[in-house]
Amino acid sequence: MDERLPDTKGVPGQKTKRPRDELGRPLPWDAENLLDLEDFDSLSLEENHRLGMTHFNKGRFFPAHEAWETAWKQSKGTPDEEFFKGLSQLGAGYVHYRRGNPHGTFTLLRRAVRRIARHGPRHWGVDVHSLTETASAHAHEVEAAARDGRGLPDIQPPRI
Repeated sequence: MDERLPDTKGVPGQKTKRPRDELGRPLPWDAENLLDLEDFDSLSLEENHRLGMTHFNKGRFFPAHEAWETAWKQSKGTPDEEFFKGLSQLGAGYVHYRRGNPHGTFTLLRRAVRRIARHGPRHWGVDVHSLTETASAHAHEVEAAARDGRGLPDIQPPRI
């Protein structure tokens, strides 16, 4: 008998029930889940943004990404849609950094910056200018290190 929980990927309003590690990577179905996430779909856009900032500032980039991804979906069709999509990509960029993936890091950080920068200088309590300046510098550093065959540089993600 297959005892695994259903994978709800692609089902609107549902997140996968598959166990994950602390960086959001899927684990075998019978593994212990190491990542506890809030039920973002049941929360308001404002609460998801607050949680996104809290998780991000504590270095929990995967939960931040998930909170902002939900906020992005909640803001579809509004002027804030691109802002929350950018914040979601920012979280994902730093997830890739923690996973040791330079290409994913600089690609997602640059996409995030392009989306977030349009909403400056301050939006939803975020210092857009400072955040995008730091994320741009990190993207450049990581890409240069990858191009030169060096390991990932030691960067300190910004606080929001």
